[in-house]
Amino acid sequence: MNITINGESTSFSGSTIADLAQELQLPDKGVAIARGMQMIPRNEWETTTISDNDSLIIIRAACGG
Repeated sequence: MNITINGESTSFSGSTIADLAQELQLPDKGVAIARGMQMIPRNEWETTTISDNDSLIIIRAACGG
């Protein structure tokens, strides 16, 4: 399926937010994911499905100042 991540189109073969996080090798902490401008709580990643043409935003925490 084709999805958009942070404004860039990409193909994805999984079915859930958790699958996406694993495929992208996202860290266990410091990451937030939104689908359709709605934040998905980490405890819902396993059950939240991704559909063709979904738009996702991945936010990574950064330290500094």
